[in-house]
Amino acid sequence: MILLLALAMPLYTNEIRAQEPSKRKTEASLAVDPSITGQQPAASPGLEHHFWDKKNAWLFSGVGASRTRDYFSTLNLRRRGDQEVQLTNEIVDNHAVFATIEATGTGVSIGASYLFHRYGHHKLERWTSMVHFGLATTGAVRNYCLKTAHPKTTP
Repeated sequence: MILLLALAMPLYTNEIRAQEPSKRKTEASLAVDPSITGQQPAASPGLEHHFWDKKNAWLFSGVGASRTRDYFSTLNLRRRGDQEVQLTNEIVDNHAVFATIEATGTGVSIGASYLFHRYGHHKLERWTSMVHFGLATTGAVRNYCLKTAHPKTTP
């Protein structure tokens, strides 16, 4: 019984406010599904921004640059005789395929950011690029920090 009350309580908290005057529901305040009317709901001021604003342009450029850094660090890794862990060596050694995979990763990141933007998750929109930038940069730095694999020679 207590569990049902605890679950039902959030449903009524909009009606019970301690020190706030009650507002009468008018016809304009009744919620109508925007997919029925074809109208977009009004966003709160300050949160709305254009998708290709200055901050996103810098974030997307950072993601592209870090993916490019990862591409060249992985090629350097292969030239030094090490093995790629996440992809097969055949893919990495085929430069056109590997460059396409890196570019596709950047495109998927921008696409995911757009979906978050489209549905109003603006913090996730920014964080997607920030996390992708950080992970790709970390991978590139790691590739450069690995020791060169020297073939063993017998005297």
